[in-house]
Amino acid sequence: MEELLDILKELHPEVDFETEEHLVDNAILDSFDIVSLIASIHEEFDVTIDAGRILPENFNSAKALYALIRKLENED
Repeated sequence: MEELLDILKELHPEVDFETEEHLVDNAILDSFDIVSLIASIHEEFDVTIDAGRILPENFNSAKALYALIRKLENED
């Protein structure tokens, strides 16, 4: 989880990603941020987030995003 938080903090150092639960709903993360995140996650965790999983509920919080990463790791 720390690696993910580091990636997120690089995008928006002003956001408390440990508590924020509406990253997409409140427009904290925009489409460019999400594309950057997907690339960084692929590089750091060696998982691919396909288009079908790019849903607000998967990106609204660091916790949800980390759960998606763990799920993808277990699918491989």
